Amino acid sequence: MTESLDLVATAVARWLAEPRGRPLVLGLCGPQGSGKSTLAGGLKTRFERDGKRVAILSLDDLYLSGAARAVLAARVHPLLRTRGVPLTHDVAIGVAAISALREGRPARFPRFDKAADEPVPEVAWETVEPPLDLLIFEGWCVGARPQPDAALAEPINPLEREEDSGGTWRRAVNAALAGPYADLFALIDRLVLLAAPDFAIVADWRLEQELTLRRQLLAEGRDPTGLMDQAAIARFVQHYERLTRAILAEMPDRADLTIHLDHRRWARETI
Repeated sequence: MTESLDLVATAVARWLAEPRGRPLVLGLCGPQGSGKSTLAGGLKTRFERDGKRVAILSLDDLYLSGAARAVLAARVHPLLRTRGVPLTHDVAIGVAAISALREGRPARFPRFDKAADEPVPEVAWETVEPPLDLLIFEGWCVGARPQPDAALAEPINPLEREEDSGGTWRRAVNAALAGPYADLFALIDRLVLLAAPDFAIVADWRLEQELTLRRQLLAEGRDPTGLMDQAAIARFVQHYERLTRAILAEMPDRADLTIHLDHRRWARETI
């Protein structure tokens, strides 16, 4: 990850030098477990050491509550009960936070507790005060675009084949990408992609994340029994598969910087 940090930091320093008159909004995209949070934290530390004011907003912190997702599951499709895909975030909060900082106003950043699968109470949200030099907006589908309708016709994994045979779920997700999420991602100035070598590695990386979270919860004296085992993760990542594959296929051609990772998350080439 050190090599990736050096590569991204060099590019960000160049982008920060461009005349803008407001914070640089850096979109950081990459599949689950690719190291986005670690990279974002490293960038924050490095640029703050150089006197810059930096904040991080994670797409994961915009997840809807379980109750809100239950409503979506009842009204649209049962698969929307599981957090992850577009439609399961509070996009309006993200737009409001990023827009406020771009305009020189304070912003409230939400937080999401993945162990509880619920947002953190608003009283515990972070307030970010301007002026800001760099806002890092990171998430697994940050900057993603909708797929052509024809690409949605055939299911790509057992989850879609068995639980979305009519395509209602994937069409709803795609429509969200073309609507509210497009407005959110339009606020990004520069886009960086951490590209996995293939989708198959994502389940392994996601399992590593779950094991790390388990250790953290145990260290804090919290109950880790709600976390996923390997079988649950194998099903869980199928929710992400369609869009992750689409991102890996099309985003390298338009991202401002693409870092191709190997299975150990080491940078093997950049574009």
